[in-house]
Amino acid sequence: MPCEIPDFLDLVSQLPGVSHSERDRWLRFDVDGRTFGYLWPATRTVGLKQTIVEQLSLVAERPKVFEVQFTSGGFGWVVVRLEGVERDELAELTFEAWRLTAPVALLEARADELPF
Repeated sequence: MPCEIPDFLDLVSQLPGVSHSERDRWLRFDVDGRTFGYLWPATRTVGLKQTIVEQLSLVAERPKVFEVQFTSGGFGWVVVRLEGVERDELAELTFEAWRLTAPVALLEARADELPF
């Protein structure tokens, strides 16, 4: 079943140390003051931090679902069209974005426990 905005918000809420801030047309998600994701409600898309290799792989495999957002500091951000992913895949992508950003103490406390 395709994902909706509440699915993403629920997954993010399960991760420790996450805060969000609302902008005019989007929300930004941070852990320890560092951004790992964005949500654009009007387009039902999210932007998630990934490795550059993962970014390129996702876009190459499913360009109708994923697109390159930008690259920064060795990371490749990817836009995800929510209607094109299942919840378990979104959970993995969201967790990876958080894990690439979270401080060591939170990583150790969470281990490899995906949100569900």
